Amino acid sequence: MTAVDGGSRRYPLRLAARDSRSHPEGARQAVAELVGEEGAQVVVTMAGTRVLPAVADACAELGVPCVSTTFPWQAYVFGRGGDTERPFPWTYHFAWGLDDIAVVFAEMWERVGDRRTVGCLWNDDVQGEFLRHPVHGFAPVAAARGHRLIDPGGYREPAVTFADHIRRFVDAGAEIVTSAATVEDLTLFHRQAGQAGLRPRLVTCSRWLAYPRDRAQADALAGTDIATLVYWTPRHPFSSSLDGTGAAELADAYQRETGRPWLQPLGLAHALVEVAAHALATADDPTDRQAVAAAVGRTRLPTVAGLIDFTAGPTPNIALLPLIGGQWQPGRDHPHELALVTNTRFPSIAVDAELTVAPCG
Repeated sequence: MTAVDGGSRRYPLRLAARDSRSHPEGARQAVAELVGEEGAQVVVTMAGTRVLPAVADACAELGVPCVSTTFPWQAYVFGRGGDTERPFPWTYHFAWGLDDIAVVFAEMWERVGDRRTVGCLWNDDVQGEFLRHPVHGFAPVAAARGHRLIDPGGYREPAVTFADHIRRFVDAGAEIVTSAATVEDLTLFHRQAGQAGLRPRLVTCSRWLAYPRDRAQADALAGTDIATLVYWTPRHPFSSSLDGTGAAELADAYQRETGRPWLQPLGLAHALVEVAAHALATADDPTDRQAVAAAVGRTRLPTVAGLIDFTAGPTPNIALLPLIGGQWQPGRDHPHELALVTNTRFPSIAVDAELTVAPCG
C-alpha cells in the first residue's frame, strides 16, 4: 500500500522509523523526531513496560495519534493515570488483560490439579506491581479460581539471588511457579532452585518466553516444563486487510527473508500497520491528526492478528485479542517449538499437544 484515498484526493503513504533504544528517554526522542522531522500523522509501537507508555505519553503531549500493542491493557490504562470512564484523547491500544493471562495460566495449573499452591516470581518494578495489584491484577483472578499464591515480594532486575523466594516456595509446598521474568533471571532461579532441591512440576512464564528459545536458553532451562501465553501463530485463521496475506504466509515470508523462526509479535506488528492505514484511509481528513485519531477510535477491522475493535472496549481506547496456552516442546524443524496446549478462549484453533509436567516428587 503506497497511498490512501481521502475524499476526492489521493495521498502518498510513507513509513518512517526511529529506534527507542529500549529506554523511555530514547522513546520520547524517537516520537519527537517522527513528528517534528518526518511529519508523522500516526505513530505505531510495540514495546516494553517503560518504553511503550513513554511513547504513548509523548504522542499525547505532541497531539499525534498513537496505536500500540503487546502490553496488558490494565497496565497501559492505569499505569498512565487513566480510568475506565475517561478516554485518552490520542492513544489507542490493542492487546489482552492481566486477567486473561491469569485465566490461561490457571487452566494449565489445573492440569496438575484442581487447586494448586503457586509460587510467584515477580519483580519489584511496574510489571510486578500490576501483576499483584489487588483489583486490576493477575493475582485476584488466579486466587478466585481457588489457587493459593505465594508471593515473597518483588526482586530487582537483574536478580542476584532467589534464595528467599526458593525458601518460601519450599516451605509452602509450591509445585508450580509463575513468572514474568527475563530469560536470564529465570535461568538463575532454575539453577538455584535445583541446588536447593526445588523442582517445580510446571513453570508458567509470559514476557520473554513468548519468544523462541535458542540453544543456550534451552540448555540453561533443561529439565524445566515451561508454558506460556500465545496470542498469534501461523495457525491463526486470519488474513491482512491490506493485501489478504494469511498468517501462515506472513510467517513463511518472514522465515525466508530472515532465516529465523517466526515470532509471535510478527502478526501484531503487521496489524499495527493495518490499523494505521485504515485510520488514514477512513479519516475525514488524513492530514488532520485529530481526524485520524477519531478514525482509530471507531476502527473495527479484521487483521492478520484478528478482529481489532476499538468500539467494544473493555474500556475506551482499548481493543482485546484472545489468548490461548502454549508450551515449548521439542520440535521437528527447530530444537524447541511452541505447541498449543489450551484453547478455551479461542476454540477455533485446535490444540496440537498435551501439556507436559514433571512427575510428583
